[in-house]
Amino acid sequence: MTTSSTLPSKASKTWESPAHKRTVYGVLAIVAIAILFDGYDLVIYGAVLPNLLADPTQIGQLSPAVAGTLGSWAMIGVTIGALSAGAIGDRLGRRRVFLTAIAWFSLGMALTALTTSVLAFGVLRFFTGLGVGIIVATGGAIVAEFAPAGRRNFFNAIAYSGVPAGGVMASLAALALEDAIGWRGLFMIGATPILFLLPAAWFLLPESPKWLVATGRSMRAQELCLKFGLPESQFLTKPVSREPAAKAHVTPSSPTGKSGFAAIFSRVYLPGTLLIGTMSFMGLLSTYGLNTWLPVIMENNGASAAHSMYTLLFLNGGAVVGGLFASMIADRVGAKAVITVTFTLAAISLMILPFTNNVYLTYIPIVIAGVGVLGTQVLTYGLTSNYFDTSARAAGVAWCAGFGRLGGIVGPMATGLMIGAGFGPTWAFGMFAGVAVIGVICTVLIPKSPAVEQVISTEPTASPHASARVTEGVS
Repeated sequence: MTTSSTLPSKASKTWESPAHKRTVYGVLAIVAIAILFDGYDLVIYGAVLPNLLADPTQIGQLSPAVAGTLGSWAMIGVTIGALSAGAIGDRLGRRRVFLTAIAWFSLGMALTALTTSVLAFGVLRFFTGLGVGIIVATGGAIVAEFAPAGRRNFFNAIAYSGVPAGGVMASLAALALEDAIGWRGLFMIGATPILFLLPAAWFLLPESPKWLVATGRSMRAQELCLKFGLPESQFLTKPVSREPAAKAHVTPSSPTGKSGFAAIFSRVYLPGTLLIGTMSFMGLLSTYGLNTWLPVIMENNGASAAHSMYTLLFLNGGAVVGGLFASMIADRVGAKAVITVTFTLAAISLMILPFTNNVYLTYIPIVIAGVGVLGTQVLTYGLTSNYFDTSARAAGVAWCAGFGRLGGIVGPMATGLMIGAGFGPTWAFGMFAGVAVIGVICTVLIPKSPAVEQVISTEPTASPHASARVTEGVS
């Protein structure tokens, strides 16, 4: 086995063969659909909540306080699931963990649809949240390791745009079907991935060859490359350090000589790990705070109830479209520069929102806020996936998703307390703008990734002078 390092030609083509393209797009479709149903799960509870509050014969008597607690249990489950995925994904492999999470999440949705008590509903929302968190955390690592090097941010954006898109799907399903199939039927829709997505993933989702190489199974990685048409020059890679080994105290196989959480919290990665976690916390604080309270804040600012409800559509629509557009730019100039701009745009748009008197003109800063808040979170997952080397990637994305979900818990609570205390829309939007400014500062301070990936030749007769491609982590 020999290695050498030469930088890749920018003129190299994206797809080595039709099989390569077919495999990567199949992987992307599997991950994107799974995250779409995660978004569905996170929003469907809010969509059916009014009926659960009004009809105690469904799961029992619900007060607003208890209903809020049930919502928090799901988010706590997501947080634990996401962090757990990092601990096991870098050890057991991406495929096995992802398949388990699809089954887990679907089963949780189905069992929740059958509950008849508040306690059982809450326990199963927590159980379902564990599967949601694993999917969100593992999906980013999978996409990053299969996407072409020059399109990683765009592919991550496609996958994670499933969260707001799933929210739109849940809202439309509730409007169109709740009277016909009830809230239980809507939860059963969320369980359908076990029927079609799990079988598809079983056949279309291979294990990551990069992970296999990082764990010492290069021959198995080569077998998968041959079977699925994956180019060895891209997938048989091994991470090495930017710094000399004696200075960085690393092994030749990774910048840290460690894997999982031990790697991301090592001296080499720690500054970036903490800054990325804070970015995600701030992004999801605003994402869930705005998705929960934006209609109420807008109504308090003078908008009608009808126009206030449309604000969520524009917020999430801006995130989907703007996030995809921003990700294409990020693949050209780097995710760090684009996130700095989108966070800044979010801060500006949120500051001017309470002073926009024309109800139709308010949709413009709301769309920009959607790009700058929800769209930025999509880009943050992409940045994270590319920042860490293969041996630490699942843990890095898990940290980003898991620690960020704490912001998703804090955001709705903090905004509710602010509104309950009598603070007006100016204060509420000012808080979200301040959060975006903190996000800007964290993004600017993120150091360059310490990892590069070095191609490993698995041919026993390979020439000692055979070239190998090196791809840098995100900077």
